[in-house]
Parts: sequence; structure tokens; C-alpha cells
Amino acid sequence: MHKPPVVIIAGGGAAGFFAAIHIARSLPESRVTILEKSSQVLGKVRISGGGRCNVTHACFDNRQLIRYYPRGGKALLGSFSRFSTTDTVNWFKNEGVLLKTEEDGRMFPVSDDSATIVECLMHAAENAGVKIQYGSGIQQIVKVDSGWQLILSDDSHVSCDALVMATGSSNQCWNMLAQLGVEIIKPVPSLFTFHIPEKKLHALSGLSIANVTMKLEGTKIQTDGPLLVTHFGFSGPATLKLSAWAARELAASDYKAAVLINFLPELKASAVNALLLDARMEHNRKLPRNTFLFEEIPRRLWEFLLQRSGISDNLNWADVPNRCLNKLTEELTNGKYSVDGKSTFKDEFVTCGGVELNEVDLRTMQSKKFPGLFFCGETVNVDAVTGGFNFQWAWTSGFNAASGVEAIFNT
Repeated sequence: MHKPPVVIIAGGGAAGFFAAIHIARSLPESRVTILEKSSQVLGKVRISGGGRCNVTHACFDNRQLIRYYPRGGKALLGSFSRFSTTDTVNWFKNEGVLLKTEEDGRMFPVSDDSATIVECLMHAAENAGVKIQYGSGIQQIVKVDSGWQLILSDDSHVSCDALVMATGSSNQCWNMLAQLGVEIIKPVPSLFTFHIPEKKLHALSGLSIANVTMKLEGTKIQTDGPLLVTHFGFSGPATLKLSAWAARELAASDYKAAVLINFLPELKASAVNALLLDARMEHNRKLPRNTFLFEEIPRRLWEFLLQRSGISDNLNWADVPNRCLNKLTEELTNGKYSVDGKSTFKDEFVTCGGVELNEVDLRTMQSKKFPGLFFCGETVNVDAVTGGFNFQWAWTSGFNAASGVEAIFNT
């Protein structure tokens, strides 16, 4: 009598659920179980996007899409060709969940409620016959002739023919995989804000600048986008993107570094300096603090940059020396700020690190060393900038892992 395949998904997050649903649907005779160590599944889905769930991003060109993944990049092109953002939108639509696109490209359920996505995944899993076993953390993974044996946190044993690791950023998981012989890239944080120990900057808390470029000093790593000044330093898309692209460099420096900010990225420094020289001629009897030359620069920021340049509040344009004008040019186009520490960004918990990509067949997410062992989501060394891209990787890798599992039982 034919024995139905037993598949275990380790981890009840977005990637794990997506893999489980597709495996159960494509292999209706299989027994698919999600092992979740906590008492609740889909935790990140519930809290992401301020409780709205940023499902994906409206980037439908895969060659553009891969540019949002500091770890992965071009290697992910094949993965996204098998399951893209278009496929994500269509899948949720077929499940009865419509998505909407916001101005910045982020896509949310039209309900603006993450519960819509949670309920959709839970309903799809239940209908497909997926079982969920709560309070079932894995202590050890053992390779056996017939597949895999897992020793759980209560010392019980379970066996399976195929194992999908979807445990997210889990040091315990990575340690178990390393003991098995899987190469793990040491994890470090990604997507965080910068602490800037400059009290006068903190006074600008709440101020946002529509577009800047931000560079990590001593590297070629540079990002752009809106910048937000906070009571402790810098946040906003430009900061978060830089924290992602420079995650390893910043970790190596113990988050003590310097960033260079150009508040006028559309202008060359020479053009900015020329405009300042013209202002000194045209407004010679006016106060610089009352003269607004750049609509991109909010008043409070302008006054702050004047102070940083050594230009006092009661100094007329005519009395501003060249050295101060040169310093103001620098502050506007290449201002230097010391970073001393970081903070996790709101409800984003993203890690740079995990299973080395060379260990994985990215078409099927199967281990190259261990047939029957699959990885998806943050378990592998793939992460993205903020904006729905990390969830897109969860859907893509979960789908591809499911396709890989289906393939080994249909050959």
C-alpha cells in the first residue's frame, strides 16, 4: 500500500504557511504539519505595517525587484521568475483578498487590517488539510535513511520524509543546521535607525526631508530617499536602506561610524556654492536665517545648518566669510554625522545572515547537500529593504520550496 508522504514545516510564519498550503494542495495525499514553538502563528504578519501588513511592493519587473535585496540580488532572479509580485497579487485575489497600492509602492490589503491576511492564510491552510502543532520547538535534526527525525522541546520524536525549515531569524535553528553540516553566515541586524549623539540635532525631532542621499563614510555604499530626524538621530527610508546595505560594515564597527548626507542631491556642490555667493551679493544686508534659498530645506534645518557652519543668527550675508560659505556648502551637500549605536525600526525584525545561498538550489529551495531538506524565508541569507520586499521573499521562497517538495514525490 502506498504510504502518503509526511512533510513537516518548521515555523509558522509567512513563508512556512505559504509553503505548507502549496504542498498540501499539490500533494493532496500528503500529511503536512506546521511545527510552531510558540502558542501563536503568523506573528510578524499580525504586526507588520503598523498592523496593516505590507504584503508586497508594486515592483513588477524582476530585474528591478532584485535591486531591493542587499543579500541575494541577481541570484534571486530565477526565484522571482517562478513566483513574482504579480503572482502574489493574483494569489491573494484568488483567495478573496484584494490588495491596494500606496504612493510609495507598498501594497496592503484594502481592509488595512493584517487580520485579513492572517485569516486568509489560516483558512487556506485548514482547507488544504494542513495541521498546526503549537508549543513544538525543535531541539535536534537527525538525518535518517527514510528522511528526517526531529527531537522536539518536550523530548518527543517526530519523523518526516521532507523537512522545510521556515524558522525565520533563529539562532537555535541555525546552530542545529550548522551541526548537521549546513554552512551558516553569521547573522547581524538589518533595518535599523541611527543614534546620532548631537543634542542640537535632536531638537529637530519630527522634521522630515523629502529626499537626501546618505553615504557610509569610507565606503561606496550610498542610498537615497526621505530622511526623518528623531529625538535620538536619524530614521526614514534613506537611513533604513543604508542600514540594510551596510549591515555587515556597521556591525563590524560596533555601530560606531560616520554618515555623509547630501540634502540637495539634485545640485552639484559647485552650483550650491555659487548660489550662496550670489546670495551674499544680492541679500548683503539681510540675515541668512531669514533668507530661504532652497525650497527642499525646511526652515528649522536651514537654521541648524547655518549654526553648524559657524554663521551666527545676527550676522548679515555681507559679513559671512568665505570659510563659512564653504562650510555651509559642505553641510548642505556632504554633511558629516557621527553614528554611535542603533535601534530596531518599529516592528521590523530583519536579519542579515543565515543559510549560505550557495548551499541552496534557489529554484526549489532544496539543500544541495541534503536531499529532502528545504529552506525558505529568513532562514536563508536573503533580506531586503523595507517596503514589503521581505514578505515578497517569504511568498516566493515558500512557493518555490513547495514546488521542490512536490517534485521529489512526483518523480
